[in-house]
Amino acid sequence: MESTKHDRLLEIFFRSLRGEELSVQRLAKEYGVSTKSISRDINDLKSFLADHRHLVGNTELNYSSQDKCYRLHMDEFLTNKELFAMIEVLIGTRAFSKEELLTLTDKLRRFTTAEDRPKLNDLIRKELYHYSEVKHDCDSVTDTLWKLVNCISDKREVTIEYYRIDRAWRTHRIRPASLMFTDHYFYLIAFKTDDEPSKPFYFRVDRIKYITEHRKHFGANEVGNFDEGLLRERSLFMWPGKLRIIRFEYSGTSVQAVLDKLPTAKIIERSGGKYTLEAEVYGDGIKMWILSQGSRIKVTEPLEFVRELKEEILTMSNFYDDIK
Repeated sequence: MESTKHDRLLEIFFRSLRGEELSVQRLAKEYGVSTKSISRDINDLKSFLADHRHLVGNTELNYSSQDKCYRLHMDEFLTNKELFAMIEVLIGTRAFSKEELLTLTDKLRRFTTAEDRPKLNDLIRKELYHYSEVKHDCDSVTDTLWKLVNCISDKREVTIEYYRIDRAWRTHRIRPASLMFTDHYFYLIAFKTDDEPSKPFYFRVDRIKYITEHRKHFGANEVGNFDEGLLRERSLFMWPGKLRIIRFEYSGTSVQAVLDKLPTAKIIERSGGKYTLEAEVYGDGIKMWILSQGSRIKVTEPLEFVRELKEEILTMSNFYDDIK
């Protein structure tokens, strides 16, 4: 049965949006109409795009005499280099399951041109094949994220069933406030309804197994007052703890790497190859990062933090007392 012209036009247009090459002969055969009908459809689409440039921007159906087909050209199409950069970032996060990553990359690739697509596929094929995801407890990171986004937007209280870092199973009724991403994981920042309601808690999204949405909504005054941008700068390691200003000496090869890792850090003094820096940080995750730098970093202030680090280093040293 011959399709209606209106339905056919819509289908052809959406096929072009997906990056499909439009052959008049093939479309005529698929839709059971003459090639003249398809040619008129193509001309109607070209006229529509030209007449509505204010809506669709610089979008055209261009004919390739070599391939004997039409392709949609959009200035808004992501280029091969833009797609490659975005997909490399997605692969590097390791935050999604392989199935989710393949779905995301397949959708992103449709936004590039048909000419660029084979090259992009070749560039990322091996990386996708060898992709290694981090372990997840939730069924879908993207589904869990979206459910939390809606609860944050609606200011709706939820109960989460959650695996702690030590694999203990816990249930928390919380007021979700924000979502952040760092070092392979998405984090939910939330406030508990029955325990220190003004103190933010961090929950790794991939460890949230179940979410129960409650009818009760909360007001802005029922969650702690915090600046998401400032919190992101101060709290890169997603560990609880106090807010403090630390001062340390750095004698490594790249002070810029330190400044990139700690957005609040600033150079106070430079003497030869040694830098003195100061940074405002939140939580105890900074301790693990400093210890990972070995002898390249020496913390000088505050004194109580210096003592914490010294105690940790001594404990580590004791592990190797039996080594001759």
